Amino acid sequence: MARKARKVTIVGSGLVGTACAYSMINQSVCDEIMMIDRTYDRAEAHALDLSHCMDFTQARTKVSAGRLEDCRDMDVVVLTAGANPKPGQTRLDVLEEAEKITRDIVSRIVGGGFDGVFVVAANPVDIVTYIVREVSGFPRNRVIGTGTSIDSARLKTLLSEVFSIDPRSVNGYAMGEHGESQFVAWSHVTIGGKPLLHILEQHKERFRHVDLDEIAQKTKDAGWEIFTRKGNTQFGIGNALAYIVRSILNDEHKIIAVSAVLEGEYGQTGVCAGVPAIIGDGGIEEVLELNLTWEEQRKFAHSCGIMKTAIASLHA
Repeated sequence: MARKARKVTIVGSGLVGTACAYSMINQSVCDEIMMIDRTYDRAEAHALDLSHCMDFTQARTKVSAGRLEDCRDMDVVVLTAGANPKPGQTRLDVLEEAEKITRDIVSRIVGGGFDGVFVVAANPVDIVTYIVREVSGFPRNRVIGTGTSIDSARLKTLLSEVFSIDPRSVNGYAMGEHGESQFVAWSHVTIGGKPLLHILEQHKERFRHVDLDEIAQKTKDAGWEIFTRKGNTQFGIGNALAYIVRSILNDEHKIIAVSAVLEGEYGQTGVCAGVPAIIGDGGIEEVLELNLTWEEQRKFAHSCGIMKTAIASLHA
């Protein structure tokens, strides 16, 4: 019996877009990838280069170049095209430029008949995700930002180094903005199923060197540390995108910290923020509401407030 081909478009053939494509090819995430870039020749060159991986992979992925109006029969469109902050800027500093780029791209994709799921990585990702939802008119489940997925992965990596364990044995989330106002929900971080705060309380002497504030700061600064040293981040976020897309196409129902449009969860509306959510073939199947502490809830509200102010500035 013939199986429906799983098709993904990647808009933006820069470092993040190509890292995402490379990850999806090596993990056999989908059957077809269409690369789109402002310069068609560049997209076509990347498609050719990526297609030469096939002799060395477990499954063949058809890779081609296309245009924004060609996304009608795609299952997922990944948006990586955007504005990059310069040294000394934050992600929010490129918001106006990012809005112009996003509105043009999304309107052309939707105008071409696309009716699948948007996955957004362009920064500032939470607000760009909100703009994508606004321009597309899609229901919130079909617009997903990478949010704090990469920050949560960085958190797990840092904790794995502190406790000398595999990062996949750590569970926990950075939440809120993928940016300066993010925070770690320490009350929900576990190692091997055991709450981290209980471990630290029971083994005070053994882990007296552990500074949670320092780890949270390193989690927040990790992307900038990479950016200032080599001018970009690509592999971690590329893999995060592949992970989210795979959960959609395979209906895996993985719980991932993504940027989701909030409709009352955590007491917030009219904003996108990094929260754990169940990701399946419909996109966001459910936003999970963690029972945050009072201080964590305050930090989440503060983070959302910053992003609401930024959104309001676009309509001023």
